[in-house]
Amino acid sequence: MSMKGKETMSSDKIVVGKFGATYGIRGWLKVFSYTDNTESIFDYCPWFVEQGGKWVEYKVESWKRHNKGLVVKLDGLDVREDAQLMTNFEILIDPAVLPELPEDEFYWRDLIGMQVVTGNGYDLGTVSDLLETGSNDVLVVKANLKDAFGQKERLIPFLEEQVIKHIDREAQRIEVDWDPGF
Repeated sequence: MSMKGKETMSSDKIVVGKFGATYGIRGWLKVFSYTDNTESIFDYCPWFVEQGGKWVEYKVESWKRHNKGLVVKLDGLDVREDAQLMTNFEILIDPAVLPELPEDEFYWRDLIGMQVVTGNGYDLGTVSDLLETGSNDVLVVKANLKDAFGQKERLIPFLEEQVIKHIDREAQRIEVDWDPGF
């Protein structure tokens, strides 16, 4: 397949979904969205796909709902065979296209790498990931190597005011009300 999009080299992209199987013969693809509102994936354009070690930019020509899912037609992909080569590729976007959030809201990516400390100053470790559960999100905190409680990882519920006491963006620090031994 020839690269039909514009190539870029930046690697600070965010995964927002992935392509599924082809749909029809005119280059349409099924799309699996990772955004909270599945159709919001189309609000973030252009899309990038890593091909041959480079980021290739694609514009959404058209999209529609199909059964319980979504299908998309990318600009420049006009035949099924070209679209098949995109199956299972991740869809990434430039973080600059995300809307600014109010001061008290955060994107998950903003919390990754922040230090997590208790109100008494005990360093629980750094946020390595976040999990979405049915009731609340959970911080995955990678403990320090010499953690006094022998923990390697802590799962801390992201419950504002109850557990999460303060998030300091500048200091890259989250203060929590959490027992270090747990």
